[in-house]
Amino acid sequence: MRRCFLVLIVLALACFTRAGHLQAEGYRTSIGTGADRIPVIVVSGTPYEMGLQQGKLIREEATQMINSLLQKVQTAGPERASDAHLDAAWNAIAPHTDVRFKEELRGFAEGTGLPLKTLQRAHALPVVMDYSCSGIAAWGAATKDGHLYQTRNLDWTMELGAQDFPCITVYIPKQGIPHVNITFAGFLGANTGINAKGIVLSEMGDSPGKDYPFDMNGVHFTTLFRQVMYDANNLDEAIDLFKQAKRIKKYHYVVGDGTSRQAVKMLAHAPDLVIWRDNDPADELAPAVMKNLVYQDEGRGAFQPLQKVYGKIGAEEMRDIACQIPIKGGNILDVVYDATALEFWVSYAEKQEEAYQRPFVHFKLKDYLK
Repeated sequence: MRRCFLVLIVLALACFTRAGHLQAEGYRTSIGTGADRIPVIVVSGTPYEMGLQQGKLIREEATQMINSLLQKVQTAGPERASDAHLDAAWNAIAPHTDVRFKEELRGFAEGTGLPLKTLQRAHALPVVMDYSCSGIAAWGAATKDGHLYQTRNLDWTMELGAQDFPCITVYIPKQGIPHVNITFAGFLGANTGINAKGIVLSEMGDSPGKDYPFDMNGVHFTTLFRQVMYDANNLDEAIDLFKQAKRIKKYHYVVGDGTSRQAVKMLAHAPDLVIWRDNDPADELAPAVMKNLVYQDEGRGAFQPLQKVYGKIGAEEMRDIACQIPIKGGNILDVVYDATALEFWVSYAEKQEEAYQRPFVHFKLKDYLK
């Protein structure tokens, strides 16, 4: 009887160890079907472990995407995107970049087999390139259920083909807040994302090519966004992280909090930071402002459709408006969040069909936190 009992203990320990091993290895799944299928990578542990897991799980697509992206950008802009300039950009931002991000990148290099230097160059590309996007946040009286809904249009360039390597990564860190990066295979920086506390992030680029060469001695938003998702429990904490950061270049940000149901818009032209809340007469877009709503659309006509559905805004209405205001010809990613319910709808461009022309796929963060 005692022997049987010991055998049962050994078997139980073996099963427990195996289950822990499987969890530590992360896993790969997907949302959507057919042409709308998007890989989802779920990782956990330390930053290095999460990078290693992700690298193994998305190795093939990441290798293709990183090599193709660097080759195309360096062919199109041989001076700005030369190895020497990208190395200089990485060396400038690295001292200001969250050590967790650098550790994750190191693990990712091991997981994929890609040289760390190659990955650093790829992650320096957004530092030297231009962006132009849009974002809207609405909550409270502006929405049909009081939830905070937020959009993020990523308008970059179709020719680089990043849209052909969609990837959603769910991070469940050993220390820090679980969060989601809606990205491209091999790119660990965040152009947008949401954490388990309901903090959601959108960005619009304001640095024109004529500003180049940019001052790169600071943190780029793609790594700052990851830091905010790791650490911000609420909107005030998120704002403080932006204030404390040594930011570079010129951007607008929309930062929402689905739990407290409020958001702000930031004019972040480094080193200055101007923050507007809803219905602010000092907002750059005033008098085209409303209660429980902030936005930046670079003049592409969001205000009138927002007025039309004010008080009835939900995910469907936000998707419709987001699809009216992209920069056509370069719209590679659109996301609409319900930050209160911790879910979103995402559309990636495919080949030359832009994101606003394609179906949105639904994602629930809570499904991955059980």
